[in-house]
Amino acid sequence: MKISVMRQLLTVVVVFGLSGTPLLALAGPDEFQLQMIRKLQQAKQKLKQAEAAAGAERQKLVAEHMQMMRSNMDKMEKMKPQPGMSMQQHEEWIQQHHQLMSDMMGQMMTDHHLIMSSDCVKK
Repeated sequence: MKISVMRQLLTVVVVFGLSGTPLLALAGPDEFQLQMIRKLQQAKQKLKQAEAAAGAERQKLVAEHMQMMRSNMDKMEKMKPQPGMSMQQHEEWIQQHHQLMSDMMGQMMTDHHLIMSSDCVKK
């Protein structure tokens, strides 16, 4: 069973390799989107640390997270689909981009809630 799956996979790789179609262009996020996914995961970890902290430590971690979000937003604004994509690839790219933006907005809303909580509001 495993051998037949390996043969099928090898066949697909060979067919696409010979046809000149890059496998990475078939589906899924492009390299820039993969980098952004990793950056958003790192930011999410920072946000979890902020949620677990209190007082000045929380303020510091929220500020660091907000800086990460600013940097990520700057990068997201510059991202563009690669030229030569098929319509389906372009639509998949846009869908992935929307998902990344949605994740960013969710994290920024959590920042907002943490800032508005009694631990972060200066009295």
